[in-house]
Amino acid sequence: MFEVGERDFLVDGRPVRLLSGALHYFRVHEGQWAHRLGMLRALGLNCVETYVPWNLHEPERGRYEDVAALGRFLDAAAEAGLYAIVRPGPYICAEWENGGLPVWLRGPLRTRDASYTEPVAAWFRRLLPQVVERQADRGGPVVMVQVENEYGSFGSDAVYLEWLAGLLREVGVTVPLCTSDGPEDWMLSGGTVRGVLATVNFGSGSAEALATLRRARPEGPLMVMEFWCGWFTHWGDKAVERRDAADAAAELRAILDAGASVNLYMAHGGSNGGWEGANRLGEWHDGAYTATTTSYDYDAPIDEAGRPTRKFHLMREVLAPYAPGPLPELPAAPPALGAEVSVRPEAWAPLGAVVDAVGGGERESAWAPSFEDLGVDRGLVRYRLRVPGPRAPRPLRLPEIRDLCEVYVDGVRVAPGTPVGGGAEVELWVESLGRVNYGPRLGEPKGLPGGVLHATQYLHGVRATPLRLRDLDGALPALPFAAPPVPGARGLHRATFATAAPGDAWLSLPGWGRGFVWLNGECLGRYWSQGPQTELFVPGTVLRAEGENELRVLELAGPKGADPEAQAEGEEAGAVRLRPVEG
Repeated sequence: MFEVGERDFLVDGRPVRLLSGALHYFRVHEGQWAHRLGMLRALGLNCVETYVPWNLHEPERGRYEDVAALGRFLDAAAEAGLYAIVRPGPYICAEWENGGLPVWLRGPLRTRDASYTEPVAAWFRRLLPQVVERQADRGGPVVMVQVENEYGSFGSDAVYLEWLAGLLREVGVTVPLCTSDGPEDWMLSGGTVRGVLATVNFGSGSAEALATLRRARPEGPLMVMEFWCGWFTHWGDKAVERRDAADAAAELRAILDAGASVNLYMAHGGSNGGWEGANRLGEWHDGAYTATTTSYDYDAPIDEAGRPTRKFHLMREVLAPYAPGPLPELPAAPPALGAEVSVRPEAWAPLGAVVDAVGGGERESAWAPSFEDLGVDRGLVRYRLRVPGPRAPRPLRLPEIRDLCEVYVDGVRVAPGTPVGGGAEVELWVESLGRVNYGPRLGEPKGLPGGVLHATQYLHGVRATPLRLRDLDGALPALPFAAPPVPGARGLHRATFATAAPGDAWLSLPGWGRGFVWLNGECLGRYWSQGPQTELFVPGTVLRAEGENELRVLELAGPKGADPEAQAEGEEAGAVRLRPVEG
C-alpha cells in the first residue's frame, strides 16, 4: 500500500523516497520502451513519470485512437520494476501541441465552464480505466496521479480544480493525488487543492524553492515533480540548449540532501514526431512566437537516441547511495543501422495535387476559415481567392499570419504586401508550426485571423482546402507521381530503399528547405534548414530488414528555402541520408 504520510511517502508503513524520471511513452517508439525503462533503472531511479496527451488519443471528438497505449506502457514499467506517476492533465504543457488539448475544444479552457468540463469528463472516463486497474493498491505500478498541471501559472478557478480532483476519485483513482506548480506563492495558492499533495517544479535554487513549498504546505512529503535538468530548443535558436552536467548533478544532490523526493524532467526526452508546441516570448507571453524543434532531447541524462551522457554518469553517482543495493548494469544498446544509406527520391507529386487528393475537398466562405474550423490540428491550409475588379494594383495585406504564409499571384510567388491588380488569382499557403503550449495564448487559432485585405478593403469569398499531417500517415491515395522538376521541389517526394541491417539512425536532408519526413508510414517530424537541429532520430524499430522501406518527404519551402551555406558546401541537394547512431 502506497500512502502519503506526514513527512514521507510510505509503502506498507515503511518510508520510501520516490526517485523518478520523466519518460513519455508517446515520445519513444514502443519497441524501445523496455530499453529506455532499463536505462532509468540503471540511472538509479525507482519510478517513471509520464504525461498523457489528450489530443493524440482523441483527434476528433468521440473518435479515440490507441488509448490502450498508456496501459501497455504502465505494464512495461511494472515489468522493469518501476513505480509510476501518471499526469493525465487534461492540460499537460510538455512543449506539446496546444499543451495536449484537442483543437476541437471550444469555450474557456481550463475552467469550470461546461463546454470544457463535459468533454474532459468524457475523456477521463475513457482514459482512466487504464490507470485504475494498474494502481499500487491493486498490485500495479501506479503510486500517484496528478490533478491538472501547473495550474497556478495559468488560472485561479479553485472550483474547477476541486471538480477535477473529485472526477479522478469518481472514476476510481484511489492512490494519492498531487498537484505541481512553480515555487512561488501565487502559483502555489492558485494551483493547489485541499487534501491533495502539493509539489514544485524548478531547475535551480532548490533550498529556496523547497522552503516556499514548506511554507505553503507545512505537512506532507517534500517532492520536486519537475527538476529541470536540461531544457528544450526552439527553431532558429543559435544553438541547441545545454546545461552543465556537473551543475545539474550538484542541484540534484542538494534536492536529495534536503530530504525531498524528485522527478527528473526529463530523464529521457525522445522525439516530438510532428507534435511539437510553441511559446510566446516576454514576461507577459505576448512577444514573438517561437516554435519548438522536433527533437525533445532536452539535454537529458539519457539522450534522444537512448545513450548515456556525462550527465547520466554524474547523476548515477549521486543516486547510487539511495538504492537498496548495487545499481543494475546498463542494458545493451539497441542495434545501430549497419551502414550509411543515401536515398534520392525520384517520385514527386506537386503540393497542390497532394492537397486536392487527400484534403477532403475545397469549401468557400466569406472569411478565411481557421485551421480549427477545418479540423486541422497539425498541417497547412491552401486558401484561394480572386481579387475583384477592375481596379488598379494595391497592396495585398495579411494583418496576422499564424504561422507561416507563402503567397502566389497567378502562379508566381510574391511577398505579402505586393501590389496586386483586379482579376488576379491568389493562393495563400498557411502552415502551422505548432500551437502555444504554455501561458495565456493557449488555444489561439491558426490561419489568417486578421483576414485578407486589398489595401484597406477586406476580400471575401475565400476557398480553403486543408492538408492534415495525419492524412499522410499510412497508405496514400493515388497521386500523380512523376520525376521532380528540380531536386527538393515543393511537394511530396517518395522513395524506397532496402537495408539488411536495420537499426537506430540519424536522418539528414542536405539542401532541402522545410517540411516533414515519414518512414514506413510513421511521421518522424519536421525538418528545417534554419536549425539548430540538423538531423531527425530514426528508431531502428521503424525500419524493415526484409523488403523495401518507404520514405516520404513533404517539402513545403522548395530549394530556395534551404540553407545556402549547406548548398555552398557541396551537399547533394535532393538526397536523404541515414547514418548509424554511434554508441
